[in-house]
Amino acid sequence: MDHTTRRQLIDQYRDGYAEVMAALDKATDAELDRRPAPNKWTSREIVHHLADSEMTSAIRLRRLIAEDNPVIVGYDQEQFARALKYDRPITASLAAFKAARETTTEILERLTDAEWARTGTHTEAGPFGVLNWLEIYAVHAHGHAEQIRTARA
Repeated sequence: MDHTTRRQLIDQYRDGYAEVMAALDKATDAELDRRPAPNKWTSREIVHHLADSEMTSAIRLRRLIAEDNPVIVGYDQEQFARALKYDRPITASLAAFKAARETTTEILERLTDAEWARTGTHTEAGPFGVLNWLEIYAVHAHGHAEQIRTARA
């Protein structure tokens, strides 16, 4: 991946929180709890998923950088939604999401070429490196922001 593409993905990653906040602008509790279709997440559930996913992904990146050939363990996001009380208020989850994005962006902006090349193994996807991580998480929040807009509509 060239430097320009990497920079664009970092910028997209950094902007994910703002994109989600724009999608949530002036959302009422009724809108947060509207289920767009059976077996689809509400906006409230999406926010909690984002917080859990971002905290998990932040640790994954740190392990890829700090450990030699780490094993990155997958998790069941549906089980998280069922077990971690995704019906609760969203304020703390938004703060956790924002903090994970901000601290991780600071790290991304300082990585050396050698650190960008670091890899490990994902239990579900196989070989997995820092660049794979960036490609996945740069778009993650934007995709969920679109889901929030759809759920609120």
